[in-house]
Amino acid sequence: MIFSKTERRLSYRYLRSRKQTGFVSVIAGFSFLGIMLGVATLIIVMSVMNGFKEELLGRVLGINGQMGVYPAWGDTLADFEKKKTDVLAVAGVSAVIPVVDGQVMASSENSSSGVMVRGMRADDFKNRDILMDKYRGADLAEFDGNTVILGYRLASKMAVRTGDTITLVSPKGNITAFGTIPKMKSYRVLGVFNTGMFEYDGNFVFMPLSEAQKFFMTKDRVSHLEIFTHKNADIETVLKGVFDVAGEDAQVYDWRYTNQAFFNAIEVERNVMFLILTLIIVVAAFNMISGLIMLVKDKGKDIAILRTMGMTKGAVQRVFLMAGLIIGFAGTFAGLILGLLFSYNIDAIKEWLEGLSGRELFSAEIYFLSHLPAKVDLTEVVVVVVMSLVLSLLATLYPSWKASRTDPVEALRYE
Repeated sequence: MIFSKTERRLSYRYLRSRKQTGFVSVIAGFSFLGIMLGVATLIIVMSVMNGFKEELLGRVLGINGQMGVYPAWGDTLADFEKKKTDVLAVAGVSAVIPVVDGQVMASSENSSSGVMVRGMRADDFKNRDILMDKYRGADLAEFDGNTVILGYRLASKMAVRTGDTITLVSPKGNITAFGTIPKMKSYRVLGVFNTGMFEYDGNFVFMPLSEAQKFFMTKDRVSHLEIFTHKNADIETVLKGVFDVAGEDAQVYDWRYTNQAFFNAIEVERNVMFLILTLIIVVAAFNMISGLIMLVKDKGKDIAILRTMGMTKGAVQRVFLMAGLIIGFAGTFAGLILGLLFSYNIDAIKEWLEGLSGRELFSAEIYFLSHLPAKVDLTEVVVVVVMSLVLSLLATLYPSWKASRTDPVEALRYE
């Protein structure tokens, strides 16, 4: 073994609290807590950031698709049925949904709000698991004509339920001699959906495709085609295949382009948080250095006696090296356990803290999602643990070297 039995016994003994070395033991305890909290915090925050990104991406792609075919000029796409058939034939494509969308004002007897209307066929709505998972309302066989489906937050804000009526007002209306008259029409609420994402649940209204074409006056055209790919499909290969069949009057963009700024911001925030929280472990490592240096100074006489009894400089260095590693290893693995427990039970802890404080800690209006997600990445956990252990090792090198350089004659001169 690297450490002899005598070296291990001395290391354990020096870390135990005694009256004359109580302050040193307190510093060692704070070093342990600092490393533990630093490792745990880093694991928790990175898990939440990973979960947030994955959950958000999954919900965005669950509604909008991995890529889309948009008009190269104008605001509508012609001959969409042929384009849909051609795109479906591309390897890797699982579904193509024609969509008509536009921003309108929705009003009820109790409230009014700006909303995004999205027109799609009933079969396409049924095939979207994220929309059907928590759908409540009438049978989708009735999703035709003057019917709409609202997000549950929007329905709650407007105080409407299934069977009630809302009025949609579009600025794109009929042109008369007196100017453009906004188009206004009433629709029956067929049901409500719940995606768990605030942006959709609080702002989206789904309408039958044929009715949306009439309401937005697109005739036999659509706004764009949403394309969904198979789970293991290579997005670059599919993108090239779709581009080849889309035609000159269309442009193809994938989710990385349409959501680039948003997800880049999340990635930058994630990296910055990692660097900032790493400083907690670095500070704890410096605290360990100061504690070990004080321990070396306090044990100067003991070191001198051990040297006169024949202990080598290397053995003295290993004694204090092990003392520091005990603190570092114990703090790291305690932080690992705490971080994993917290990450896997974060929703229950959030609810407990909200009940204790009486305040909402994770607002869906701010964070887009209705719950706090967490995804533990084992690779990142290993990186955090290894980084903490390496910093702990580095923190012990100077104090242990200083101990090995203690001169027995100088240490015992005035004893």
